[in-house]
Amino acid sequence: MESTPLTSKRIKTRAVRSGGRLEGWFSGDNELIERYRFETSTKVINNPKVVSFDWLKSQKLDNVRKLLKDQLLRRFLEMKGNIYPDLIWVFYTNLKFEGNNLVSHVKGVDMEITHDVWVAVTGLKYVGLRINKGNLGVVEYFNKVQYYKSCLKNQQAQVRTCSVGGLKLDERVLTLIVTWILTPRGSNHFVLTEEGLVYIYCIMKKIKINWIHIIKEHIQKSMRLSDYHYPYAVLISKFLLYFEVNLEDETSELVKSTQ
Repeated sequence: MESTPLTSKRIKTRAVRSGGRLEGWFSGDNELIERYRFETSTKVINNPKVVSFDWLKSQKLDNVRKLLKDQLLRRFLEMKGNIYPDLIWVFYTNLKFEGNNLVSHVKGVDMEITHDVWVAVTGLKYVGLRINKGNLGVVEYFNKVQYYKSCLKNQQAQVRTCSVGGLKLDERVLTLIVTWILTPRGSNHFVLTEEGLVYIYCIMKKIKINWIHIIKEHIQKSMRLSDYHYPYAVLISKFLLYFEVNLEDETSELVKSTQ
């Protein structure tokens, strides 16, 4: 089940009707309001997805379930509940990177997302390999083509592109989790990047990954590249709850375990 795309057109219409709501979201900061109007709100928020670990067990995907638990990903992948699209755009408009922390403010509330906040909200810890496009060599013995071939049901097949089609079941499920939830894209979920293959390799080999680092890198990429959608709607909404941002009268959408 997929939710309706969270488009900027919908939020702009609500903002116009809401009178002074923009001033409340940004505490009257006109520069931020202008950035929101002409930059942030023109981008789409990725549709949230959820993985049910009970469903993985019922489908006899216990190996995948155990591998994801080993990576401390259960709470993050199973996160659901209300999301607040308007305030997610506000969060991204104000977002900065200060040292190892994400820093933003929403409706007058300062939010510094430290290691302790990540642990409290997601259960993730700042440990494991810090992998990004520029340092894939940190993962020893990884070869993109060789590893992709080892994931295929027919390992004699000719490889033209690294796509989901033809993968063994466990690797196929992990690929979809990587491309839909861990590093979500706006489209093209069935083609594997080298980074995605590295993540799957590490998960399968039980090599601990620093997922906080990867999520922050993905957020930064989404802010830098105009064609990227904004990711992690549920996560950001959980941060709003953690910092006790006033959510009364804000538009919300429910993310269910069926998504």
